Amino acid sequence: QFQGGVWPLSMVLCDALMTMDVMLCTASIFNLCAISVDRFIAVSIPLNYNRRQIDLRQLILISTTWIFAFAVASPVIFGLNNVPNRDPSLCQLEDDNYIVYSSICSFFIPCPVMLVLYCAMFQGLKRWEEARKAKLRGSIYGANRKLYHPSTFTERAQTGLEPEERNPYAPPDHPGDYVMNNGIQTVSYPHLKYPHPGHSRKRAKINGRERKAMRVLPVVVGAFLFCWTPFFVVHITRALCKSCTIPTQVTSTVTWLGYVNSALNPIIYTVFNAEFRNFFRKVLHLF
Repeated sequence: QFQGGVWPLSMVLCDALMTMDVMLCTASIFNLCAISVDRFIAVSIPLNYNRRQIDLRQLILISTTWIFAFAVASPVIFGLNNVPNRDPSLCQLEDDNYIVYSSICSFFIPCPVMLVLYCAMFQGLKRWEEARKAKLRGSIYGANRKLYHPSTFTERAQTGLEPEERNPYAPPDHPGDYVMNNGIQTVSYPHLKYPHPGHSRKRAKINGRERKAMRVLPVVVGAFLFCWTPFFVVHITRALCKSCTIPTQVTSTVTWLGYVNSALNPIIYTVFNAEFRNFFRKVLHLF
């Protein structure tokens, strides 16, 4: 509002402003929901998560987000706000039913869905970590058995018999290659292969990056809910309860609290994401 709370411009411009306001707010919520869906698929159904198609998948998610956001906000620009006896000095959403509808579609449905997806995602991530640690322990145990008892595996593979069933005085068929080095007999096992240490480090680094991303996203979602929940609660209460008196200062405060959320996200990413923090420092050094 301008000039002491009076809207001086046309109602068409007011409707366009209201449409843009609803669409941007809805798109920001739907975008977080789309990110939660993408992360849920990556953790819970990794076989169906094709990283080579990440550009196409992101294009689909972003396009769907904006299409749905425009679908929620479009009734305002198409004349829903033109109610009879409309006060031209006020620029606001006039239809209470639309306020309830947009609040439910933009906030009260996607946010619970997003929270359920994150809970399921962290349960899947926990199972993934337990399975990874169990596999790592099993591979280390198997490597140790092959290192210290190679003849056991060789005998089983060649004869199909247990070690105690064979002649204890017979030399092993192929436990290893014996080499004389300075009069000392040593043995090597060329048939035993061990994974390259660089590969395991690379996998650990990728998994660590995924875990860091999982820790940042709940903070972003928590800050979003903290900033926007009062706004939607106040506006849906004002639409449903005609006898309730909500001070103008409260409405203004919760509105600006929602806007502040846009300034919090860069701070959150800077604090919790080392890659973003390093890139941000490089950008600052350029200027």
